[in-house]
This record gives sequence, C-alpha cells and structure tokens, in this order.
Amino acid sequence: MATRSSRHELQEIEDIRELLRSRQLRATPARIAVMQILRETHAPLTHADLAERLVPAGFDKATVFRNLSDLTDEGLLLRTELGDHVWRFELANLQHPDRNRHPHFVCLSCGRVQCLEPLELTAGSKRRTQEIGQVSEILLKGECQTCLETAG
Repeated sequence: MATRSSRHELQEIEDIRELLRSRQLRATPARIAVMQILRETHAPLTHADLAERLVPAGFDKATVFRNLSDLTDEGLLLRTELGDHVWRFELANLQHPDRNRHPHFVCLSCGRVQCLEPLELTAGSKRRTQEIGQVSEILLKGECQTCLETAG
C-alpha cells in the first residue's frame, strides 16, 4: 500500500507530466526531476546547484542545462541574473504571471538568494523611475539573519 508521502509524490509527478505535455514538451525523467527540485526549493537555483543534486541521480550536466533552457523557453521557468554573472532559475507563476518578476535578496556573506514579496515604490521613487525608464527588477543586497547571528 502506498504511503501518503509516496501518493503525494506520484501526484506531483503526474501534475508535472501534464504541465509539460500542455506545452508540447516530452515528460522526460530529467525534466520532471528539474521541476520537482525547483518546486521544493522556493528560491532560484543555479545550473550548478541543480547539477549537484541531479548528477548523482544519473543525469549529466549538459542534460540539466538543456532542460533548464527548454523549460525557460516554454515559459515554465524564469531565468534571472543577480549581479554575479550567474543565471538562476525558478518556477514561473503560471496562475499569476504578474508576480513572476519579484525582488530578490542576496546575502553578501554567504551568497544565499531569497525571493521577496513584491515591493511598492514610494510616490517619489515612482516619479524618479518614470523619468529614467521602466523598472523591471529590484535586487537587494545585505547580510542575511544567519550571517548576522554568526558574526555577532
């Protein structure tokens, strides 16, 4: 008899398969594995982060990279660069696409990246950014709570 956890995992895999097929993508084990990891992390991951987890499971780095590119091209993943010349990938919010571009926080000490809720600019900031152009991303940098506690 399947446990609740394994039933949940089987349902998650089936949901991912349906999503991939809805985009005319084959539901390969590598694509499913990439999507599963990104579903459970809730933060953008680099190709290296994903490869570190998937190579021991039998997927090579090139396959992981190809699948990240394919899933991004189909709008299932978002790709962002946070000032360090490294692409990071996270799930696209298909139900609320307006929430896809959200701010990120990068810890200057440990490099950890965290997603933040959308921020509202002040009236003055909105006027100033309209004079300059259009804001498409906000990136905050600082020290995460863990690093602050370790240093203190």
